[in-house]
Formats: sequence, structure tokens, C-alpha cells
Amino acid sequence: MLISLLRTFLVRYKRPLLAVVILQSVQTAAALLLPALNAKIIDNGILTGDTEYILKVGGLMLLLTCVQVAFAIGAIYYASSAAMGFGRDVRKGLFHQVMGFSTQEVAGFGAPSLITRITNDVQQVQMLVLMSCTLLVTAPITIVGGTIMAVREDGPLSLLLLVSIPALVISVGLVVVRLVPQFSVMQVRIDRVNQVLREQITGMRVVRAFVREPYEAERFGQANQDLTVTSLRAGRLMAFMFPSVLLVLNISSVAAIWLGADRIGANQMQIGALIAFLSYLVQILMSVMMATFVAVMAPRAAVCADRIQEVLMTDSTVVAPVTPIRSLPAQAALQFSNVGFSYPGAELPVLTDISFSAAAGSTMAIIGSTGSGKTTLMNLIPRLFDATEGSVRMGGVDVVDLDLELLWSQVGLVPQRPYLFSGTVASNLRHADPDATDADLWLALETAQARSFVEQMPDGLDSAITQGGTNVSGGQRQRLAIARALIRKPRVFLFDDSFSALDLATDAKLRTALVPVTRDSVMIVVAQRVSSIATADQILVLEDGRQVGLGTHEQLLSDCPTYVQILASQMTDEDAA
Repeated sequence: MLISLLRTFLVRYKRPLLAVVILQSVQTAAALLLPALNAKIIDNGILTGDTEYILKVGGLMLLLTCVQVAFAIGAIYYASSAAMGFGRDVRKGLFHQVMGFSTQEVAGFGAPSLITRITNDVQQVQMLVLMSCTLLVTAPITIVGGTIMAVREDGPLSLLLLVSIPALVISVGLVVVRLVPQFSVMQVRIDRVNQVLREQITGMRVVRAFVREPYEAERFGQANQDLTVTSLRAGRLMAFMFPSVLLVLNISSVAAIWLGADRIGANQMQIGALIAFLSYLVQILMSVMMATFVAVMAPRAAVCADRIQEVLMTDSTVVAPVTPIRSLPAQAALQFSNVGFSYPGAELPVLTDISFSAAAGSTMAIIGSTGSGKTTLMNLIPRLFDATEGSVRMGGVDVVDLDLELLWSQVGLVPQRPYLFSGTVASNLRHADPDATDADLWLALETAQARSFVEQMPDGLDSAITQGGTNVSGGQRQRLAIARALIRKPRVFLFDDSFSALDLATDAKLRTALVPVTRDSVMIVVAQRVSSIATADQILVLEDGRQVGLGTHEQLLSDCPTYVQILASQMTDEDAA
């Protein structure tokens, strides 16, 4: 998966990566020439007292050092550009993929996991790309070039490399093999910490209201402890790696000096050659160590790449049609024909055999007990889910054949839990129509019975709204969400229990104000109170995902026992109203 991900997103950075290879090759070659020149200074300059030779070769070494530094800077620049661009592109790809998911895929992965994959997981792979360009590219060049230069200095002594390099590779390999499963577990436990923390921050008021701080602290502590244990295991393995590398490096250096001293004593080797050989030995083993450092990162990056590819390779269950229909009749009625819906692998369907028709200008109300499938039915209209049986039609056209942008533009949805984005009142309302004027915004707010409290805000339409709309009340949040839907001027309004936080007087005013605005549109309303839907043109009664009643209020009173039971359970409250 890691190779596939790199191949997919790094292909557009061929030129910067080629520049990295060329620049790193030049600076590595310059670094490899320095020990040989240093050996010449020792043997031909210092030992003979030839100052002119020392200055001449020393100047050449200084020039090579400048070349090495300049080319290293250029290589790091291009490597950083490629790595950061790679990270940007992967995050962009993940974002667009997630935005195309249906509610089913989002629920399957979970919001905390998706956030971790788009941020932490991408960062791990991005860091591997950067380290590979800056460290791993030079490692094979240094190992091969350094070995050749070391053999040139002294062939017999170079046999030491046949022991040192395999010993280093084996010690590192044993650690890396044990690191892979630890990193897999670590990413899952990071997801868990994010999930618990997200729940606790979002539900802080509920936690405090029920005095559950000790329990939540224990729950977070357990998730945090699990992550800590896994991190410590991985950390101990990584901590063991570098001392083992240094141990091999130091033993190899001691062996080289010991054996080299004997060869110098036997006049089989020059002092400068021994110094150069030691330099090449250190360069070779340090390159192996740098490759090791990248190898340590590779297992975790591979795990992260698997998680990223899992998202990128997951197809949405809501698929755009191959030949979409891009137009609808002027007045588009809504029709459900034997519609059913089941979650994959579920034993029982959520909805079964739902059939009704709602004409333009009419109001269809949906009522039923909790868990009867009301919200799921609403979600089938804008294709947040796709029906597994039957068909949902708008203007006589199956919604699965409609262009997705056209379908979504025809639907004004006010969800059960209205959500506002951080910004201003105006920016939230213009999510429905970026070109809406201030006059349009005020008109929608007036219809939604929100104008009065917006006018009382310090900056009116430019007043700040926090993430989730937490700085306004539940009722104000609902009315702003209703105003946002009104600005779109859709053909189908979906109000999913969108009046539950309103008092009866505001509810009545809002419904009266909606009548002229929704005259040419289909209005689908999910409600809990019978009194709020008694005047609807049709009322659909659901029970356990099945349609048990359809008709007007009077018709249902005479032939739908479930509707009568719901009404009876609310009679006392309605009499009081």
C-alpha cells in the first residue's frame, strides 16, 4: 500500500525528485573525495613538510566542501518541495474522497479515525518521503562509493566491511520486524484517544450535569494508558536500535585501527591511507545508520499508508449516474414506490415497503415512535443513503439518475441536529447561496422568526458564530438553520424534527410564515407533536420501519390505531396548550 500511495501521488514531482538525486549524488561524491585528499595531505605534505602541497590540496578540499554544502542545500530545498507537495495532495485527495462518502461510509470509519488519517497518518508518510529524499538517497551512493574508495586505500583491510555491514543490517532488521505490529496498534489507539476526547469535549455539559467526571476521567485515562504502553514498547525498541548501531560502528573502528596499525608497522599501508579508510568506514556505517533511521520510520508509515489507502479505495454507496439527467419539470413532485432500506449485514431492514406521493405545494408530515425510521426516510431523498429496494422519484425521475449537484440544489435540508459553522451569521446563511444579498438574508431570517434576535446581536449579520453554533441557544440555532434552507429556494423542503426547540407561539408563527414561501415546493416535515402536523395535507405514520397509516388527520383518527395511540399519549400536553 505504501508503494502504491507513493507511486500515485509522487508521479507529478518527477522533476524535483530527479533534481534531488542529481544534487545528492554530486554532494555525496564531493564528500567521498575529501578523505582521499586528506590522506594525500598527510602522506605527501605533513610527513614531508611540503607546505605548498598542503595549501594546494587544502584549497581544493575547501572548494569541494563549498560544492558539497551548496548542492546539499539545493537537494534539501527540492526534497522539501516534493514532500510537502505530496502531503498536500494526499490530504486534498482524502478530503474530496470523504466529502463524497455517504453517511454510511462516514459512520463506518468514524469521524475521529477519519480526522487522524487526514492529519497524523498523512504526516507520517510525508515525513518518510522527506527523510528518504534527504537521507536515504545518499545512503546507497555513499555505501557503494565509500566501499570502492576504501578498497582503493587498502584492499585487505576492506574485508572488515564484509563483517561490519551485515552485523549492522541484522541488528537493525531484528528491531524493525518487532516494530511493525507495535506501530499498527499505536495508530488504532491514537484513534481511540481522539474518539474519547472528542466525545468528552462535545458532551461536556452532559458529563457535568450527571456528575460523570470521574468516570470520563477513568475512561480517558484507560485510552491514554493503552496508547502510552504501546508507545513505550515502540520507544524501547527504537532506543535499543541506535546503541546497537553505535556499538557496531565503534567495534569496527577499533578493529580497523588495530589491524591497520599492524599493516603500517609492516610497511604495507600508509598512515594517511589508514586515516582515509577510517573516514570511509565511518561514512559507510553512518549511511547504513541513516538508512536505518528511515527504516524505523517505514513500518509506521506503511501502517499509515494502509489506513490512507483504505479510505481512498472505499467507494461511496452513493454513486453519481454515468449519464445523469440535468433538468427537472418546473414543479417537481416527490414519490416513494415500495421503498425499503437495510444496512449492510443487518438482520432486519430499517424501512420496508414505503409508498406515498407528495405534490408540489403540499405538506407531507411523518410521525412515529423513536427508531421507526423517520430520519432514515428523509435521508433517502437527498441520497445521503440509497434505497435498497424500490425507488424515490422527484419530478418523475428516479433520484439515482439525477445529477448529484442538481439533486442537492433542489433540496433544502434542516437536519434533526442543526449544525452551524464557525464564522458569522451571514457566512452560515450563504452556505445555501453564496450570491445571496443582505436583503435576501434578512427576508429568510424574518420568515424563520430569527430576525429579531439577529438584529439584537452586536454586529447583526456579521455577528460571530462559534463552531457548532454553541454561542446561540438551541431554538436560535434551529431558526438559523431553517433560514439557511429558505435562502436556497429549493423544490423540496426537508424539516427533520426542526421545530422541537421552539415554543408553541414561535412554532405557530413560523409555520404561518412558511406557507407563502413553500407554496410551489414539497414540504416534508418530521414531527413529534400531533398538534403541529394536524393541518398537513398528508400524514405518514411509521412503526418499526413500516407504513401503518397514510392520510389526513381526520382519516387517521378513524382507521390508524397507532396514530390514535400517539395522539392519546400527547393529549394532556395538547389540552394544556
